[in-house]
Amino acid sequence: MAHRRKRIGIQRIAAYATIAVALVVTLFPVYWIAANSFKYDIDIFSIPPQWVPANPTSKHYHAAFVERPFLIYALNSLIIAVSTTLVSVVFGSLAGYALARFQYPGRWRYQISFWILSTRMMPPIVTIIPLYIAFNYLGMLNTKPAVIIAYTAFNLPFATWMMKSYFQDLPVELEEAAMVDGDTRWGAFLHVALPLARPGLAATAIFCLIISWNEFLLALILTLTERSQTLPIGIAGRVTQYNTYWGEISAAGFTACIPIMIFAFVVQKHLVRGISFGAVKG
Repeated sequence: MAHRRKRIGIQRIAAYATIAVALVVTLFPVYWIAANSFKYDIDIFSIPPQWVPANPTSKHYHAAFVERPFLIYALNSLIIAVSTTLVSVVFGSLAGYALARFQYPGRWRYQISFWILSTRMMPPIVTIIPLYIAFNYLGMLNTKPAVIIAYTAFNLPFATWMMKSYFQDLPVELEEAAMVDGDTRWGAFLHVALPLARPGLAATAIFCLIISWNEFLLALILTLTERSQTLPIGIAGRVTQYNTYWGEISAAGFTACIPIMIFAFVVQKHLVRGISFGAVKG
């Protein structure tokens, strides 16, 4: 009995140590970029490194958000990411529900599902030229709607596949009971299936939001001025041929982490449940 308790104690210590290492590896980059954002330029490169800013300063935040248009970049990112997430989740839920519940002849359901997933396998860079030509022809280059459409095209397959797996895990008898009581298929979807799939909606939304918030390549090609450029483009712009403004990059980068952290904290209950509840199935 004592040997068993000792073994359980060792396993528990090993588990806590593993979690501690994972937390350090995950959170240290965030802490380091936050610390650098409050250091003077000379302190950022000091040897040995300053783990805690000795003389904190807010000059980099002033340079980033007052002297530079990073606030405009952040607003553009927020509008584009939220719009893309909403559109992707709405249409992904509808498409996922249709694939999970409706009957299709032969193997069409699996073929359609695989086709949707296969579009997500395609690297975004191979679509740059067609997208650029199409948006240029439509006069939509350097506009936020163009970026939203491009982001939605890449997020929608993921959202559809995720929501399809969540709807498949829901008991179909609940929707059938609602329809027996007089509800329509649309009503059963809105009043029964969607409320039960809230964890899946939260998980899908946060992944779409993270992908849209951090995306760089499409925004770099489709936007030209600060009118529609996103925060990743603005941050990358502080790396010039003459200098790299590490303080401004750190200030803007740390600020860019905050909205995602807040959103994840708000939906964390549904997010954890959604990740464990649904599984991507064919």
